[in-house]
Order: sequence, then C-alpha cells, then structure tokens
Amino acid sequence: MNWHARYLQQAAWTRDLRAYLFKKAGLDSAKCVLEVGCGTGAILRELETPASVLGLDLNPAALTQALVNAPAASLTHANGLAIPFPDYSFDIVYCHYYLLWVRDPLQAVLEMKRVTKPGGHILALAEPDYYARVDQPDALRPLGEWQRDALLGQGADPGFGAKLAQTFFTAGIKLEETGTIQGGVEEPSAWEREMEWAVIQADLGESVSGEEIQKMKTLDDEAWAKGERVLYVPTYFAWGVTPT
Repeated sequence: MNWHARYLQQAAWTRDLRAYLFKKAGLDSAKCVLEVGCGTGAILRELETPASVLGLDLNPAALTQALVNAPAASLTHANGLAIPFPDYSFDIVYCHYYLLWVRDPLQAVLEMKRVTKPGGHILALAEPDYYARVDQPDALRPLGEWQRDALLGQGADPGFGAKLAQTFFTAGIKLEETGTIQGGVEEPSAWEREMEWAVIQADLGESVSGEEIQKMKTLDDEAWAKGERVLYVPTYFAWGVTPT
C-alpha cells in the first residue's frame, strides 16, 4: 500500500478548506507553525508561508519520506500526546486525519493548545465519522461496516469526527468555525477508485475473505457504471483560538 499516495489524495480533498482556514488563521504573518501527525509530509509540502515550519510524527518511516517530500520543514520524531516543545511556542498548530488514530484525542488537543501561543490558532482539518458513512446501493452497505470494524481493530475511533467540536470545547479552545467538508460532485477517477479499494483491502487484512471483497468490488464497479453509486463519509473540521 502506497500510503504517501493516499495522503496526497486526502490532501487534495481538503485543499480548498485549508486555503480558507489558513488565511483566516493568519498563516502569511505567522512566525512558527507546527503540524502534529505530519506523516509523509503531504500537507507540509504545500504550505506557503515565511514562517518556520515544523512537523511531528511517531512513525520514523513516514518521517524519512517527509524529509524528501517537505525538505523546508524541520521534523521531529515524537508522540503527539507529549509534544516536546515548550508552552506557547507556535502561532498555528494543526493536524489532518490525525485525532481518530490517537488513543486519547482530548489529551492530544490539550497538548496542541499548550504549545500554541495565547490568541494563537488550532486547526483540526479533517476527522471522519465512519458511523455515518453512506453507501448506495444498499448491497454495498457491508463495506462501511467492515471498514468500521477494521478501524476499531487498529485502535482508531471511526466516529471521532462527530466528537471533534465537543473535544475543542472541553479543551478550553474558543471555536471560531466548525462543520463538515463539502465533497465534490464529480465522479471519482479510476485511479481514485482503485486507491479506495487499496485502502479497504489494507484496512481489512484477513478479516474478510478475498472472495467477499472481490464480490463487493464487482458490485461497486457496476454501480459506478450505472450512475447509481453513492459513497459519502462525513468529515469534520474545527478552527479554534487559544485564550489570551
């Protein structure tokens, strides 16, 4: 599974939202910016700012790729539940498809808040709610159930997106804006559909037989060909400001 390609795909989904929120958060005038859970650098590589940019991740293999993909960023191997920077270090701290994977999302957000300057900005740019996933035709609904179970098995919270705003509130962050990302109306390309199936197969592992997966893929292909396919995963964002 080419995870960097997947992260680039996810980055494309949020590109317009990021441009909007980073402008609101004053990225152009920021002096120091941190991405928590930066992975392979899919978001870091697109940041256009005069600020010092830092990325943090727990996965050393991902950071090795990020060194190549985002050479202008400074990278740190660390756990986002214990960010190794002093209080009030950054003007903007953000994450992207991160909090659903953390065993204690509230602690992760509190750490993001701790290292953000008073009046600074905290952005959670994309957190899905797989419990609200929509699959049509109905024959494809087991896909969502399989994926939720697989994510739970990996220690993720498939429904965290719906809890995002409350998590910011509980952490004492003043919410400026929150909502769901609006998906495109265009049918996904063949490459995008193949990527989706690669992710499904990587998530499911051996929990579902190859025969069952292939059956669903055939139904999926037929539904797209007939114009009947609907696939929607509500994905939430939140932008907040730390107390002054």
